[in-house]
This record gives sequence, C-alpha cells and structure tokens, in this order.
Amino acid sequence: MTIETQQRTLILGTAGHIDHGKTALVRAMTGIDCDRLPEEKDRGITIDIGFAQMDVDDVHLGIVDVPGHERFIKNMLAGASGIDVAMLVIAADDSVMPQTREHLAILELLDVKHGLIALTKCDLPEEDWLDLVEDDIRELVKGTFLADAPIVRTSATANTGIEELRETLKKVCDQVNLDGSDDVFRIAVDRSFVVQGRGTVVTGTVWSGSVTAGEEVEWLPSGDKAKVRGAQSHGSDADTVRRGQRAALNLMAIHHTEIERGHELATPGFLEPSKLLTVHMNVLKDSPWPIKHRSRLRLYVGTQEILVTVMLLEGTLVKPGELAFAQLVCAEPAVAAGRQPYVLRMESPLVTIGGGHVIQPVAKPISRRDAVGIERLEDLRSTDDLVRAAGAIRGFFADDWTDLTLARDANVSVDRARSLIEQLVESDAIVSLDLSPRRTVRLHRDVLDELKSRVVKAVREHHEKAPLEVAMARTRLHRRFDYLDDKVLIDGVVNYLIESGTLSGGDDSVAMAEFKPRLSAAQIQTREKVLERIRAAGFSPPSAKEFAESIGMSERDVQTIIDLCTGEGSLVHVGSGICVHAESEKALRDLVAALLADGGKTTSELRKALDTTRKYALPLFEYLDRIGFTKRVGDQRVLADKGRS
Repeated sequence: MTIETQQRTLILGTAGHIDHGKTALVRAMTGIDCDRLPEEKDRGITIDIGFAQMDVDDVHLGIVDVPGHERFIKNMLAGASGIDVAMLVIAADDSVMPQTREHLAILELLDVKHGLIALTKCDLPEEDWLDLVEDDIRELVKGTFLADAPIVRTSATANTGIEELRETLKKVCDQVNLDGSDDVFRIAVDRSFVVQGRGTVVTGTVWSGSVTAGEEVEWLPSGDKAKVRGAQSHGSDADTVRRGQRAALNLMAIHHTEIERGHELATPGFLEPSKLLTVHMNVLKDSPWPIKHRSRLRLYVGTQEILVTVMLLEGTLVKPGELAFAQLVCAEPAVAAGRQPYVLRMESPLVTIGGGHVIQPVAKPISRRDAVGIERLEDLRSTDDLVRAAGAIRGFFADDWTDLTLARDANVSVDRARSLIEQLVESDAIVSLDLSPRRTVRLHRDVLDELKSRVVKAVREHHEKAPLEVAMARTRLHRRFDYLDDKVLIDGVVNYLIESGTLSGGDDSVAMAEFKPRLSAAQIQTREKVLERIRAAGFSPPSAKEFAESIGMSERDVQTIIDLCTGEGSLVHVGSGICVHAESEKALRDLVAALLADGGKTTSELRKALDTTRKYALPLFEYLDRIGFTKRVGDQRVLADKGRS
C-alpha cells in the first residue's frame, strides 16, 4: 500500500488491562493480528508491542498495540512513547481493573493529550450493566485528558460498534494539532533484527523530522554514525519516512546485535547521552509511597529503561500528589530532549509511582544549597519559547553550544532556535567572549557576570592574603577554577575585566586595577635599602640570603620585598634567583648593543666588558637571549632584531 504524501500521519496507541480485547479490537478494525510471537498465540495474551495500520479518511494511523499484563508494563511504556492518540480499552464484563488505572496514569505522565475510550465485549453483559460500567469509567477519567473523551461500545466478536469507533477516531484525530517542531529527525528504536540480503533493520516511531535513504544519522548512545540504506513505512518501501509514521530503517555498518530497544537514531549533533538529567517530577496521587531523596527507581524515557538514583533538590521526600525538581543519576547514559516526558517506577515491586518532564537532558550537578539556581529551573518549564531558550543557554554555563543543542534543550525547532538567539543577542542576554583569535564562546549574561564575580573575588582574596604581592599569577588563578575543564575561558574573562578597567595585568599575572601593596614603615625602609643596595651593585647584585645576613633580617622577609619590587618593575628578575635594578637592566642592554654593533662577541669577551663574574654573566646573557635582544650564533652572541631596533 502506498501512503499519499498529503495524508496526515498519526500514531494511535492502545492501553488497558490484560484480556480486555485490545488486540482483538485492532484486528477487527484493520484485519491485522498484532500478536506476532509464537508464545503470544499459544498463551492468548500480548507480551510485546505489536503494530498495525489503517486509514481514517485523510488520516493514516500507525497503530501500536501494547501488552496489558502487569509483568509487561515496560513493553507497554516502550510502545506508548511517542503516540499522538490513545485508545483506552476496557472490557464491559470486567470494568475498571488495576492495569486500566496504571495505563491511564502512564498516559497522563507521558503527556498524551488526545484519546477515546473503547468499551469492549459489549455483547456479554446486560444493558443496565453497561451503563454502570460507563459510570465507573467516567469516575476513573475525571480530571485526566480523557475526562470528556467519547466512550464507544464495541464487540470484536459480534463485529458491532467498529464503524462507529472508526468515525469517532476520525473526530479525535481532527483535534490533534502537531507542534511543527519537525526539522530534526529522531526515532526511538523498539526492535532490531536482520533481514537476509539486507542486513540490520530497526523499527520505531518517527518522533520528529524525516530521513531519506542515503542520509547519515547518529546512533545513540554510542555516538557513532550510520547510513540509512533503505526505509519502509508500514510495510511499504519509502524514499523518506516522516514524523508520525511507523518506520523500518535498513542500516549500514551496524550489526543487529549491537543496536537494541532503548537506542535512538537522530540528526547528527542533536542528541547527547548523559548520566545526569534534571527533571520536574510529579508523584502520582494514588502512589503507595513517596519518593525519597537518594531512592533508587526505574526510569522510562523514550524506549529506554534505566536504573536511577533520585537526588531531590529540596527536602528529603516528595509525597503523593506533590511536585518537585530533582536530578536523576543514571546507571547508564540516557538520551532525552527538553520537555520530554518520562515515567518512574519502583525498583521492586514494579509499580508506577510518578514521572514528569526532563528539563535538562545534559545536566550539571546542582547544589541543594543553590536556591537561585533551583528557582531558575522554572524558566525551563515556561510556555514562553524565549524564556525557555534563555534558561537553556544559562544552563549550558560555559560549555560550547549550537543551534541544534539549543533546539533540543528548549524544545523548539532549529529555525525557531536561531530566531530566539537573535532576539537574545539584541537584548544583550547573550554575550560573545573572545578566547583566542579563532575561538569565541557565547555565554548568557548571567553566566558572564557570575564568572566575572568569581574572578574578582579570587583576585581580591589573594590581595588580602598576600598584601605585598603586586599581582596574582594567572596559573594560581587557574587553580581556583579547577572545576572548569577549559582554563582558556578564565583567561578570556580576565582579559574582559582588564579591557573594562576592573583588573590590570598582562599575560602572566593580574591585579585589581586600584590595588597597591600595603607596606609597614619598617617594610618601606627595607624596600629602600634593597633598591639602593642592588642599584649600587650594578651587574653583581646580592642574593636575598646575602642581603638578609648583612642587615639581620630573615631571608623570607627580604625575598618578599624583592618580589614586590620585581612585580612593580623596580627590579628585573634575570634568572637563577638574580635580580638587577631596572636602571642596571637598561644599562646592560645599552652596553651590549654598543659592544655588538660591529659584530659578534663571545661570552668571555662580553663578561670582561661587564666587569662581572661568570656567576652573574651567564644569567644576564641568557636573559637577553630570552627577551629576544641577542641570539647565539655558534660560540658568539649577536644582536637580534629586537636588539637592533
């Protein structure tokens, strides 16, 4: 069968208790038996998800039939992810049963908005009983997305109500308004197998975008790339498969045992596996237990099932019916997008107790003491795209990000993401920070302000602890930010602060622009003695130890003064612990320039001209080489370009 391109494509998912007739109803509507496994046919119950299709006027429905047994809820969850319309199936002879309630709760948690209720086996009870069952159903769905949903009485055995069910489905489908976020391809894998002569084939529901045979997709969570050799939709070959379709993709260079349920295929660069998710959590009102801080639960997101540890961001437990922010520490990498729904079940017994939406699919740890950071998470739940985008960019902190990653975290299309970025740049909410001639990073204004504040605080604290040091070494500043992988970022912030006049400094050290070392009267006298003694010594200055012994001070105190004078430029450190006066350093360059004006000289010749010993001569000449004033040519030194200028 060929699917016309003008048709709308939607996914219909069944839900309901075991043996309430879901599969039989689908078979009556479509003629397709969704039970494909031998054990399903032998036992007469659905174990895994099955698939069918049908047209309802201009809507093509891909149907996902899910198992109703409590032991196979994880399979039901894999099938229910990504559905547009839900059909809650309830048997007239049983009425509402435990999995009826649990499946309805799961549909609510998965954010399904549209649906209807099929009352099956209506040929068995009396009419009065059917009325009572409908009353029970109305009580069950009160306050849910099915509160006003139509109830259609059917019997697959007697083939009654099937046409009315089709007509009702059409009306429900007409109410579905797709969000249009359709420019990024994404499909969650629910089956993987091998086809003789073709290789690996995976199936799933296309959640967004489209993919065409020959295109490359990214395989998550591995991060490897795979080429789509061919595609089918609902059993027919297709050049392209699109959002809302059940699809089978023939993949190149991947063995079918490597890719499995829970994996995803997506536009390269869109999704990123993460072992930490930030979520907004809702504990079901009828949950038998609260969710406690550090409790272990089972996470169901997409078609994945992952053990997680719940880290509540406030308080020690969330009671039934309450909402909270939390971070989920995953036992293995999870793949999700912003605002994607998820479900939480107990590790044991397997009972659904809550769920909600992912708000940071690639999260950083958030401190429970960070009240401002926790409060800002509300922005990621906003219905305003601009607010969500700004919150997502703030959440990226100092990491590089792209239009694709913003689209993922803010849950918008890529085109919309680009438009939002332009608005945020215009409002100065996004700032660009140059880290090198070839690299610029985009930061939220709040993040830049926070980094600036941290840098200034670190420099001020250094001045308080070392009031005689004129500056703080950049390497020492880097160590204050060891939690950041990118030290170049800190240099970028420092340079920004230097340009704005907050800091002063160069490539090696920085200081507060207004900072001046604070010396006592005794230290001022020592400074004057040090400068005078080293000036008088010319090219043979005393060491800190020698000077300390001559005036009866500790070597450490003298070295502190020498470091101070070096930092402010009064002294110049030439190497090997030797410092000369700034006047002597200038005299050294003038003298060497004159000596080498008419040709090179050996170290011995230069040393004699300086009238100093080898102890001082070698560090002095190596210093001139190092600053580019002279250079070695054989056993002689000549003027370098800098020395000639």
